[in-house]
Amino acid sequence: MADALPAAHLVEVDFSDLAGWADDDHAAAFIAFRRSAVRLAEKSPTTKALGPDGMALVRKGQAALALDESVDRTAARAFFESHFRPFRIEPASGEGFVTGFFEPEVDARLQPSLAFPIPLLEPPRGLRELYSEDDRHDLDPSLTWALEDGRGGLIACPDRRAIMAGALDGRTRVIAYVKSAVEAFFIHVQGAARLRLPDGKLLRVTFAGKSGHAYFPVARLMLERGVVARASEATADALREWLEGLGPQERRAALARNPSYIFFREAPVDDPTLGPIAAAGVPLTAGRSLAVDRSLITFHAPVFVETHLAAGPFRHLMMAQDTGSAIVGSARGDIFFGSGDAAFALAARVRDTARFTLLVPREV
Repeated sequence: MADALPAAHLVEVDFSDLAGWADDDHAAAFIAFRRSAVRLAEKSPTTKALGPDGMALVRKGQAALALDESVDRTAARAFFESHFRPFRIEPASGEGFVTGFFEPEVDARLQPSLAFPIPLLEPPRGLRELYSEDDRHDLDPSLTWALEDGRGGLIACPDRRAIMAGALDGRTRVIAYVKSAVEAFFIHVQGAARLRLPDGKLLRVTFAGKSGHAYFPVARLMLERGVVARASEATADALREWLEGLGPQERRAALARNPSYIFFREAPVDDPTLGPIAAAGVPLTAGRSLAVDRSLITFHAPVFVETHLAAGPFRHLMMAQDTGSAIVGSARGDIFFGSGDAAFALAARVRDTARFTLLVPREV
């Protein structure tokens, strides 16, 4: 129920208070919510601190599936307004903040060569996510994933620096090889990629686990070293240009500053218009899928995002369908822009203040 949500963080508003609500393409948002509804019918989400209630979302998903996917904008808007109540997310301090992410599309090979030397790895055997009930013994309490030691205990997974030096050689399978460490790093940051093979086929890799060490934003090095004057200038395209301009050893050291290392699994490219299947278990939709702090926002919840990007106002109803190590806080979001270079161009410079409004299911 909405009344059970933390009032200190959520403020009920009217749909008329949401700038751009009436002009949004609610039919596009409804299609994205229906994709969530299919997953909700299979598995109810865990209710998180800010909500909304997971079982209430399941019921709204059932209502969405009872309608045809091709409803028009008017009917889709009526669905959201009749089934949800808007609550503005008010951060405890500061303003809301939004970034952008995308699915890289790069050339790759199944065998290593001088031109394609950088591996994308499957999880090593015994890697698993840690939970509060796990006996960590001497493990660093900040670790979120670890390796089973084969004797009923857990050990830390090597970090990025160690893995780059070969710590997991022979202990895990290589899915494919890409041209450069910078390409691989962006694939890690995005958590997925489409790989173009020589025969013209596309192979998708998507997140399957991580080393469990704390995430460090490599872009921060640009600020520390005076490459940029303000954090807002450390955009993804600026970071890529800077990393590619470094010498091999300096580049390797810079990338190794982020101890978090991502492992992947192969996934089919069933529909090239959709992104990868993300943390919430649904394929991402460009402009309609939002990564949120999974400890605070319940997966599949509709969230209305108001911000102003370089390309102009962005005022869209989105679905909480993904998460990320850098997405921390109640008023923090990451917009999925799609796949390939065009999506990168849109996502790369997004570092903007934003307002987020959580849509909470109405209960009869």
